[in-house]
Amino acid sequence: MEIISLQSYLLIGAVLFSFGMFAIITRKNAISVLLGFELVMNAAGLNFVAFSHFSDPVIHGQVFTLFIIALAAAESVVILALIISVYQKMNTVQIDEIDSLKG
Repeated sequence: MEIISLQSYLLIGAVLFSFGMFAIITRKNAISVLLGFELVMNAAGLNFVAFSHFSDPVIHGQVFTLFIIALAAAESVVILALIISVYQKMNTVQIDEIDSLKG
């Protein structure tokens, strides 16, 4: 007997995805947008693992989730480096105040 069903995992994934999209759309701070994107990627990883657990054992959702975690770590490093560079040039991390990419 399974205590937690696939629908429960999908509901949690949908909530995480919704919170992430809300953060991406409504926030003006670049770091908050990055955190929202991380929530979206974690929701996708949760869905991969849930479908892997409840479906055919040939599908390896855990492997895809490890790739998602590695990709999220790599993109976080690159985006944080860009945010630091923009902050040094323009003294702000507010997305709506960054209007020029010239030196």
